[in-house]
Amino acid sequence: MQKKSKKTRFANRAEETAWWEANEEAVADSFEKKLTEGYVGPCTIVVIGDSTAAKIRLGSRDVAKVRAQAVDRGLRYDVYVKMIINDALRIDESQQTTTAP
Repeated sequence: MQKKSKKTRFANRAEETAWWEANEEAVADSFEKKLTEGYVGPCTIVVIGDSTAAKIRLGSRDVAKVRAQAVDRGLRYDVYVKMIINDALRIDESQQTTTAP
């Protein structure tokens, strides 16, 4: 049986930001370990850019694929996800342009 995760409470956003910055490596390592052990269920990837955030829910298998492909390309997985999205948008846009009357 899995342990319940401990929720960390923060007084304000600045305190939470400081905590995440200080613990980024530990959290990433813990996630990688759990992913490898098969304990991670559906995941949410948050992509932040130009002060806009988008949450994308992906299954653990898809997250594992993205992470593996990113490693193969020598990229961080968040950078690789951004590349995939940008490429898909560019392809879709060019297809719409060529099929327009």
